[in-house]
Amino acid sequence: MRSKKEIREYIWDLLYKKGVWDFPPPYGRIPNFKNAKKCADLLRKMEIWKNAKVLKINPDSPQYWVRYYCLCDRKILVMPTPRLREGFLLLEPQTIPESEYRYAAKIKGAFMWGKKVKPWDLPEIDLIVEGSVAVTLKGARIGKGEGYGEIEYAILRQFGKVKEETPIVTTIHNLQIVDDFEIDEWDVPVDYIVLPDKIIETRTKIKRPEGILWDKLKKEKLEEIPLLREIRKLK
Repeated sequence: MRSKKEIREYIWDLLYKKGVWDFPPPYGRIPNFKNAKKCADLLRKMEIWKNAKVLKINPDSPQYWVRYYCLCDRKILVMPTPRLREGFLLLEPQTIPESEYRYAAKIKGAFMWGKKVKPWDLPEIDLIVEGSVAVTLKGARIGKGEGYGEIEYAILRQFGKVKEETPIVTTIHNLQIVDDFEIDEWDVPVDYIVLPDKIIETRTKIKRPEGILWDKLKKEKLEEIPLLREIRKLK
């Protein structure tokens, strides 16, 4: 069974060699890919999207259209800041001119039009959209290897902003589906894989972490993310 590191390198190479990546190059990141907009178009048609009022969406390039549609559909967008350095941004479409939605869906625009909100002050989240490097048909997910998506989920779960049943979606290229790999107790599975041409329901049986696993957090993450230190003081 390949390690997560091996799978990441394999996927980055594969996307690059097949020419299906979009700017920037895929290495070391949640890879952007051609037809990412088609994923967002499909996701927008799903009942879990239509029913959601508050969405947490990652800030990476391939999910740009998902964030844009979130604002267009007048849904509240919760966006983690890159590397969680400044916590979470809350974007309320009714406070943003429609002409600025495209800009607000980008990182710089989100900082301009959103407001920084502590996790305990966020509204309850109805749907989570994650970027991925690779996923399995059983719902296991691999990110870029730095654990921010897992930490974001753990923080939100800690404060009751997401629940065990809150649906989690990832939008990826077809080539990013891989066979099984070992998962860790802090890994967060996905319920739906949205590809440019179809939607896969994983019916995952992988248990989600119920909060922050303090004993598993590396010291450098505590040093790097002020919000974690702030939360720890609340314990």
